[in-house]
Amino acid sequence: MNRPVKRQRMEEPDAQTPESLQRSVTPPKKRDRKPTVVKSPWQLTWIRDLPESDNQDAVTLKDLLSDPLISECWEFNFLHDIPFLMDSFDPDTRHLVKVHLVHGFWKREDMNRIALETAASEFENVKIHIAPMPEMFGTHHSKMMILFRHDDTAQVIIHTANMIPKDWTNMTNGVWKSPLLPKLSGAQSIQASPEDHSVGSGQRFKIDLLNYLKAYDTRRIVCKPLTDELTHYDFSSIKAALIASVPGKHDSRDMSETSWGWAALKRCLQHVPCQDHGDSDIVVQVSSIATLGAKDDWLQKTLFEPLTRSKNPGLGQPRFKVVFPTADEIRPSLDGYASGGSIHTKIQSSQQAKQLEYLRPVFHHWANDSPRGAKLPEDTPFRDSGRKRAAPHIKTYIRSNKSSIDWGLLTSANISKQAWGEAARPTGEIRIASWEIGVLVWPELIERDSIMMGTFKTDMPENTHSTGEKDGCKSIVGLRMPYNTPLQRYASEEIPWVASMSHTEPDWAGRTWI
Repeated sequence: MNRPVKRQRMEEPDAQTPESLQRSVTPPKKRDRKPTVVKSPWQLTWIRDLPESDNQDAVTLKDLLSDPLISECWEFNFLHDIPFLMDSFDPDTRHLVKVHLVHGFWKREDMNRIALETAASEFENVKIHIAPMPEMFGTHHSKMMILFRHDDTAQVIIHTANMIPKDWTNMTNGVWKSPLLPKLSGAQSIQASPEDHSVGSGQRFKIDLLNYLKAYDTRRIVCKPLTDELTHYDFSSIKAALIASVPGKHDSRDMSETSWGWAALKRCLQHVPCQDHGDSDIVVQVSSIATLGAKDDWLQKTLFEPLTRSKNPGLGQPRFKVVFPTADEIRPSLDGYASGGSIHTKIQSSQQAKQLEYLRPVFHHWANDSPRGAKLPEDTPFRDSGRKRAAPHIKTYIRSNKSSIDWGLLTSANISKQAWGEAARPTGEIRIASWEIGVLVWPELIERDSIMMGTFKTDMPENTHSTGEKDGCKSIVGLRMPYNTPLQRYASEEIPWVASMSHTEPDWAGRTWI
């Protein structure tokens, strides 16, 4: 085959032409751009007895409350230590902060209520409110603070710690903070239905939060001043969905109102996209498991089934794993057996023994170095959260696949019918006993064209992934992990930590639990 004849150069380049224009030009190689990184939407609490390297990006209560610009604080919780709370405000302004404390101890003779009222009497600026408790076995378990500031901003903080020193010292807990919310220039109607705004939007969050707060006023005025004030603030910067529980009977089919409990989970997760990368896991990590029944009907059909929902139908069935510590993890924890007083389940009755039978196959350790636990998988890299010796009071529900995280829920809700609600009646009615609150986050909500990756000992994800054209990923959103991975399964004879049983083997400090 004859080569084409090259065109001859007719003349030499002009001497006046710059050399740079005489050379052939090769376009530069495309740079393999790395995606931008976005820090985790939630944080872990600071642990007193761990080194600084394990506490990077962790928060203390004073980090949240010591700003002298705070003018008012509404504090919702199960357990409260008022002097501890007040000590966390700025020393020069703490006597000026209007503090509202919401609890659920409705019986006049309840020692918790008497202690709270006695402690509050020492502070002129502390006012106590009692949440309505219509269900016999319910608790006011929500953990939230709403702050107003002198610069006309507000902030919502949803977390997992009781307002007592123990929970903010050596127990693992989590905190989600809204951005500072500016005041609106004009009044805004709040009569809208949740369906008027997309799941995860700030406006939907506002409607659901206000509906949650209005539920406190069913018997007497409790939160109306707070609700009225919050209507004047702009929630548009919030990127999260509110998942809460309100005690009472609710119509799970009514989409014109905010849904509660497992119905809220189901409703929200139907709008959350999940990656179709084969196998996926849903890890439910809690600090308490109630008595659920001798059969696994409620666990599988009422709690787990809503957790499998997603925006894209047809995905394979995810595997469920439940993370809960054994005595082997409580003994070496920073507070030893004392930390076990905050972690609850029971196995003693025949019904509870049957419950253990169906839970044991999905049980996994909090610390994945348990001497009696199953062997760790060898094909998975080890990741250290820095919290294996800080016993868990945090509650997280996380769906992930081999390459990324689909969504994460930080909540006060443990595995219980009281928290999530009974199975629906044929009419669609569900019954919830307790107050609970949490936030659901997912990558696309926080940053477009992103994936979410677990972060360990830091809130910022590692920027090691290149943006390939095939995956279209422009950002990596972190999600701060409270436990080590890979998870370690329970061995066939292991049992969870039971605080109501005696433990004669000494903890690291030589103490027993009788």
